[in-house]
Amino acid sequence: MENKLIDDCMKLGFGLMRLPKVEGKQDIDVEHTKRMVDAFIEAGGKYFDTAFVYVGSEAATKAALCDRYPRESYYLADKLNAADFACKSEEEAKDEIRISLERTGAKYFDFYLLHAIDARNKEKYDKYGIWEYVKKLKAEGLIRHYGFSFHDTPEVLDEVLTEHPDAEFVQLQINYSDWEDPLISSRRCYEIATRHGKPVIVMEPVKGGTLADPPQNVKDILKAANPDASFASWAVRFAASLPNVMMVLSGMSNYEQMEDNLSYMRHFQPLSDEEQEIVKKAHEALLQNQGIPCTSCHYCTPGCPMDIHIPEIFSVMNVYKRYNDLNAARNDYGWRPGGEKASSCIQCGQCEDACPQHLPIISLLEEVASTLEK
Repeated sequence: MENKLIDDCMKLGFGLMRLPKVEGKQDIDVEHTKRMVDAFIEAGGKYFDTAFVYVGSEAATKAALCDRYPRESYYLADKLNAADFACKSEEEAKDEIRISLERTGAKYFDFYLLHAIDARNKEKYDKYGIWEYVKKLKAEGLIRHYGFSFHDTPEVLDEVLTEHPDAEFVQLQINYSDWEDPLISSRRCYEIATRHGKPVIVMEPVKGGTLADPPQNVKDILKAANPDASFASWAVRFAASLPNVMMVLSGMSNYEQMEDNLSYMRHFQPLSDEEQEIVKKAHEALLQNQGIPCTSCHYCTPGCPMDIHIPEIFSVMNVYKRYNDLNAARNDYGWRPGGEKASSCIQCGQCEDACPQHLPIISLLEEVASTLEK
């Protein structure tokens, strides 16, 4: 489908969540950020993405972008978060846009997102009347387009889009590592958004930076195919090559990352058929990296007396095993698998009896608990 929301700028968006920090401090380096913003705009970029809950980001956006460039010269996306950590009431949730507009000095937002919708919080957005609220904001001219970012199953995404067909776009986690992952289900979520006629904005195309520095066997494949291309370029171009993707966000943390992204996105070329095959080989190589060889058949789960979602837990554990990213794995483990934690296992053994891969599930759950629950 041909997207009509944006058609006048580079397909790369500047994600303002991981901005550079002042050396030795947690403060955002505004001068460094200004250099990045200038390079991005000079290269033809217009789309910037921040959020109410990104600490310091909105103020940095004001200093580096909104105070320095004419308002009509760029697109700015912001987000309303209804989770308990962001607001304690409907009134506080609806007041977030006022605060965000003050912090950024933006006057209005081109794209406004209901932030991080999933099965646990989607009722909160309904309870607070946020969907009707964003329609009102659009009518008042405070936002131009509204949609939502999403972190859950394809089935939940289908529910949300069926219940709210007025949503104008969807922001999804898409990268070649998660494309067929049974937990993230990037491909299926992308296909559902497309079926509902919603253009897609991509987040996490480099999977939090892990695909910019993948395991050595993946590096070997990509370098053999093109020794001059960065590892990140393969990931970003994979996402940008999808027909229904209107924008790919990159959370760039320094000027060097900006330069690299601009080198191939300034004059973007979709992956060729040959390059698509290289990415498939890279994905296959990722799966070989010391992960738990669970196929997500779910034979183990129906009889679990403790309601442990074993395949989903193993998928999260593989974030640590394949990428050595313990923080990301613990963060995902805190909410993504659903059901009970691995430590709830009573070692009844029904899962091991049912597993066609003959995995030592009990000991693997013990490993997960000792690794991710500390």
